[in-house]
Amino acid sequence: MFRALGDPARLHLMEYLSGGERCVSDLAHHSQQEISTISQRLKVLRNERLISRRREGKHIFYSLADHHVVDLVRSALDHAQENHQEEHHHGT
Repeated sequence: MFRALGDPARLHLMEYLSGGERCVSDLAHHSQQEISTISQRLKVLRNERLISRRREGKHIFYSLADHHVVDLVRSALDHAQENHQEEHHHGT
């Protein structure tokens, strides 16, 4: 699970999904990546049960699997931001 979240591109997808359910084309547009690239990243996250999906007609929507994953993503992002602020502060 942490290996899946260790990739910045996958973590970025998770961050975007923390705002709510999205379809693949929304994710691709937001990240400015090809749908095939996004699909591969989503597959890794689904295999780790970090995200879930539902089909509505021809569209597939993805969301974070549960509130534990939401908390995990928020904690990881908060931690990364704290580290960035500390590095910036020490660098000046």
